[in-house]
Amino acid sequence: MFVEIHLLQSFAPSNLNRDDTGSPKDCEFGGARRARISSQCLKRAMRTDPSFAAATRVPLGQRTKRMVKLLRDKLETAGKSPEQAEAVAAAFVEKYASKFDSKTTGANKETQTVVLLYVAEGELQTIAEALCENWDKLTTGDKAAETATAQLAKDLTKQHKEVTSAPDIALFGRMLAEKPELNLNAACQVAHALSTHRVAMEMDFYTAVDDLLGRDEPGAGMMGVQGYDSACYYRYARIDWEQLVKNLGGDKDAAELALKTVDGFLQASLRAVPSGKQNSHAAYNPPSLALAVVRKDGMAWNLANAFEQPVRAEGDSGYVAPSLKRLDGYWGELCATYGQETLLSVSVLRCGVGDVELKHLAAHTVTGEAAWRQAVLNALQNGG
Repeated sequence: MFVEIHLLQSFAPSNLNRDDTGSPKDCEFGGARRARISSQCLKRAMRTDPSFAAATRVPLGQRTKRMVKLLRDKLETAGKSPEQAEAVAAAFVEKYASKFDSKTTGANKETQTVVLLYVAEGELQTIAEALCENWDKLTTGDKAAETATAQLAKDLTKQHKEVTSAPDIALFGRMLAEKPELNLNAACQVAHALSTHRVAMEMDFYTAVDDLLGRDEPGAGMMGVQGYDSACYYRYARIDWEQLVKNLGGDKDAAELALKTVDGFLQASLRAVPSGKQNSHAAYNPPSLALAVVRKDGMAWNLANAFEQPVRAEGDSGYVAPSLKRLDGYWGELCATYGQETLLSVSVLRCGVGDVELKHLAAHTVTGEAAWRQAVLNALQNGG
């Protein structure tokens, strides 16, 4: 089974996701320039939103180069000396996950790996316990300790292969070029959000006043320029239910956690907003439409092509209303062309667009976020 989420979300003037020049990200689509929010930006916003952890009740995975520190802290908590904890943790991490950045090793420097590692709290705890159980073998300071460390790393790699205890890692996967044995196939795919219409970036010239500047003294303490835009975005994400359950362990407990993970993802999809330049814009605008689909199998439907021809504002309607109509029409065409036999559930949540008539999706409209989420969860439980 698969869960597909489609959102239409209009953001006020903002710069939620910047490129290397500090300007809002954009791209070409359908021969027109579109505003864009990257997949990576959206995934981080969702996995770190409080609603996700509240739903799963499981600690998030941590993406860091400081795995040695995380293990060292656990070993010190277990009563090991700081010096031995650092040495044992560093020796293990190098064998288990990654080489170290030479710029971060040495006296008074925090040991860091050359790449970011995505690790679960459960994995760290299992490793720390194994290190403590084998402490005497790992602290002899000779060749035997190196051999024991390598063997322990090998054993734990097998234990952690293709499984994780962290829901966010189960969703978004893990890739380690140096240690492909620890790779985990993502259960979730997230598309870049694209504006449904043509967008031109605007520039904001700003000044900052020096508070101690005399009243009669001209000039500003600082001045600059920053880019921003505003747009109605189409967002799409897809979850492979079987892959998610497998990533979490594949048993009954994994299925229960997978349900909570999907519920958390649905909540975070509605609530999470990228943090870029929010102190300057406060663009906290919830989605106007949320369409959730559960299908048994078959081809995925990314509805971005509904907007391959850019939407135009109709009179004083803005972009949201014509975007809803375009999405509804394209959905109807897909259903007529490819059929609806694989669809287990279709639910639509609307907000602030009550006067927009939907021809194909109106029958699937539910009242309230809770009913929208429950429709998905019921389909996953009954469809399996």
